[in-house]
Amino acid sequence: MKHIDEAALRLTVKARRTTACLAALGATMASAQSASAQTAFTLPAPPFELPMLPSPSGSWTVMVGIGGEYTPDFVGSKNSKFRPIPIFTIRRAGSIDQFRGPRDSASIALLDVGNFRAGPAFKYVSSRKSDKYAELTGLGNVDAAYELGGFVEYYPVDWLRLRSELRQGVGGHTGTVADVSADVIVPLIQRLTISAGPRFTWKSTKATAPYFGVDAAQALASGLPMYDARGGAHSVGFGSQISYRINPQWEVHAYVEYEKLLGDAADSPLVKLRGSSNQTTVGVGASYSFDFRIR
Repeated sequence: MKHIDEAALRLTVKARRTTACLAALGATMASAQSASAQTAFTLPAPPFELPMLPSPSGSWTVMVGIGGEYTPDFVGSKNSKFRPIPIFTIRRAGSIDQFRGPRDSASIALLDVGNFRAGPAFKYVSSRKSDKYAELTGLGNVDAAYELGGFVEYYPVDWLRLRSELRQGVGGHTGTVADVSADVIVPLIQRLTISAGPRFTWKSTKATAPYFGVDAAQALASGLPMYDARGGAHSVGFGSQISYRINPQWEVHAYVEYEKLLGDAADSPLVKLRGSSNQTTVGVGASYSFDFRIR
């Protein structure tokens, strides 16, 4: 009986070891399959296609994330505050590694051919509340604006990105905004990249007046002189960013953006008497990329 009990005990131990090994192997295989998956999910094909544009069918890469930046209280302010910033872009999977500048609007690269990209762009401009800042007393509120438009982006060489955006405002302003930027992109070491370049912004009168103009009622309530703000060259500036890619999915970055207001924006009494034409933003962020497929 003693020998039978010992044999049964050895068989039980072996069975437990085998079960544990099989469980570990199964977990490893499941993990490997999950890690090797290229597509997070698949969507059905849209019921229609837009003329003059490539079919949306195929694999796409989405970049989503969030950042925070220390930025002027409002455009033209001499004081700053911290605010969260969303990150969102979509491009064709398998295209060249995506570079994103801190001033880029949320965008979708519907046209992605070689070193050229183009598609819709969107930017949210937060409301300006006059009761939040003493400098705005008597100037009234400006509602949040939604800027809808498009972008074009071109890489003449691998280390230089040229980008332009044209957007139309809805809500707080109903004007037109154009942004132009260039970024030299230099890999320092593996996974670590630094970039820098100039910026320029043009705004129409309807995009400038709500923020920098002072009408008769506002002049009486605020103590500022009346001012008719017109559109034109809005600002020039320079920005620099450093990015570190943790793995193919995760990336972190930090940046500094300087903007010098020009024209009627810089000459506004709000800026000259209560604010500053020198605007500096410092920020950090993190983004995650994943693929999905449209049938």
